[in-house]
Amino acid sequence: MELAMDLAGVFFFAMSGSLLAARRGFDIVGSLMLGACVGLGGGILRDLIIDQGVPNAFASPVYLLPPVLATVLVYRFAASEHRYRNALTTFDAAGMALFCIGGTKIALAAGLNPVAAAVLGLISAVGGGVIRDVVANEDPQLFHPRGLYAIAALLGAGLTSAASSVGWLNAATGLAIAVLVFALRMLSLYYRWEIPLAGRTARRGEPVVTPR
Repeated sequence: MELAMDLAGVFFFAMSGSLLAARRGFDIVGSLMLGACVGLGGGILRDLIIDQGVPNAFASPVYLLPPVLATVLVYRFAASEHRYRNALTTFDAAGMALFCIGGTKIALAAGLNPVAAAVLGLISAVGGGVIRDVVANEDPQLFHPRGLYAIAALLGAGLTSAASSVGWLNAATGLAIAVLVFALRMLSLYYRWEIPLAGRTARRGEPVVTPR
């Protein structure tokens, strides 16, 4: 079950990377590389932090299949740029929802305390997306004020850690948490919920300038 969830998360994230590559006009090799970066990046960061040895992405060849499948599907079926954008957001939200849970569970299994495990779940959920956007020269979704991204992932990781602490974490509760995180992310985009800016007096898109 955990392997299936992990692979599903890799696939959803890889789809977001391949869709971004298509939107940016990359070739099919670039699509595969970007899909692999986002699909595997968060898991690699997670495995390195908990010092489990060789990351799962390199220890098990099955983790390479979702990025390949995502590349083929985007090449075969992707259509307009408008659809790229909508589908990218949806797949990214789905991957984040699964990774915040899977990352937290793996951290707990490695012996981390509940708070540290939730933080690592957050890193797992957003790390791949940051790598994807930086490689593609896009502003990372993590830093966009519109839409709940890190907050949704942290909520999912925190709920997973709390449920595990009281013995309530199972397939059903894990799925419920994933659905909640996904719904929260998508609703925040649909209704244009915004996070307060770092500087209260700054305008949208303008930096706060401090006099010398």
